[in-house]
Amino acid sequence: MAMLNKPQSLLRRRSTAMLTLQLTLILTLSAAFASAQRAPDNVLIYKGAEDKYQPCEPSIAISPKNPMLMVAGSILDNVHVSSDGGYSWKTEQLTSKYGVFGDPCIVGSPKGDFYYLHLSNPDNQAWSSDALLDRIVVQRSRRKGKRWNAGIGIGLNGSKDQDKEWSAVSLDGSTLLTCWTQFDLYGSPLATDQSMILCSTSNRRAKKWSEPLRINAIAGDCADGDMTVEGAVPDIAADGTMYVAWAHADTIWMDRSDDGGTTWLEKDLRVAEIQGGWDQAIRGVGRANGMPVTRVDRSSGTHQGRVYVNWTDDRNGPDDNDVWLAYSDDKGKTWTNPIRVNDDPAGAQQFFTWMDVDDVTGHVHIIFYDRRDAMAKYPDVRLKPSWNTEVYVASSYDGGDTWQNLKVSRKSFRPDPKLFFGDYNNISAYDGVVRPIWTRNDKGVLGVWTAILDGYVE
Repeated sequence: MAMLNKPQSLLRRRSTAMLTLQLTLILTLSAAFASAQRAPDNVLIYKGAEDKYQPCEPSIAISPKNPMLMVAGSILDNVHVSSDGGYSWKTEQLTSKYGVFGDPCIVGSPKGDFYYLHLSNPDNQAWSSDALLDRIVVQRSRRKGKRWNAGIGIGLNGSKDQDKEWSAVSLDGSTLLTCWTQFDLYGSPLATDQSMILCSTSNRRAKKWSEPLRINAIAGDCADGDMTVEGAVPDIAADGTMYVAWAHADTIWMDRSDDGGTTWLEKDLRVAEIQGGWDQAIRGVGRANGMPVTRVDRSSGTHQGRVYVNWTDDRNGPDDNDVWLAYSDDKGKTWTNPIRVNDDPAGAQQFFTWMDVDDVTGHVHIIFYDRRDAMAKYPDVRLKPSWNTEVYVASSYDGGDTWQNLKVSRKSFRPDPKLFFGDYNNISAYDGVVRPIWTRNDKGVLGVWTAILDGYVE
């Protein structure tokens, strides 16, 4: 009865206040939902030109000493440096007495050093010279990605070709491990010409390298296809154990060194089947590979020492390439069954995958191109709109068992089979800072991009 006697104005004020509160709550929730659905900020690192080599095969490394400092590389000789976490970039051209000819690999050291590995072009004559690819070149910067030294060549071996290199730095920054493919003659169809995986080590200065050792038991051919041994991406565990996996035919193999690269296992370890081979058919892309990437959990977390291998294959059928991961907790002796990383319905292509494991958190992050949105709209793979491509990052916070997929590109693009798109993208993660890097086609001009994932992934 007392309520009935209250002034009507008071009731109206309470009603208005309640309505305002509800409206505020709705708007807040709507804004949060919209924010969660919006792709992260995309940043153009570098844009190419039609009359020059188009930038692709980007590589990126976050400095463990200062995660706001990042260095990236792209074909042929670009060095990109950011000191503000990837929001702005400056680009210069790398020079070396051995020439600079693509396949950029950037690695950062906890000592503050950066290393830029690439292919050689000593005569500056590219494919018209027999000296092309005569060695792997390593250049070091002690100045935050600036003032690179002239470089050191490793792997020089007569007329043989050294190609598709990658490197890893030990957790304390004292040791470098570089692995690559040596071809008797790149592109040769002859059965007598072979390919093999070589590995070499050096200290922090990267001036003197050990004699390269062949680590693969079964040689490959030189045709640069499924029967060639390729994909040697190494890593060094926290305890110093060295790992590297590669692909040959329909199998991913791994070798391990327990003594700092002096010796390797007599028998290669089998990781998984790469069904359909690593040389894969992706519509709109001149060539594409699903070669493996090896990373080790070097954090102090529960999965320390876990070895991960990531790749793509088409075991679910043609035009349905998926991203896969397997891991081992016994130094590569046994492996899990392949775990599907992309979480879309069957039928879309995912390709050009790369992986990194955060040395602090142990979280696993994988970048890949993705066509799930295009296939949902254009299920006929013969139609060019089905080639429309996005960029995704998948993250695992439980050691690779489950995955959260995030679309990180704000704009789709369509590859042009006439444009060389390279063989890989890249991603770097350190202490919760995660930066993917990829190539995008805009009306015949390629650009190198990254995304600011702060607040989107851990």
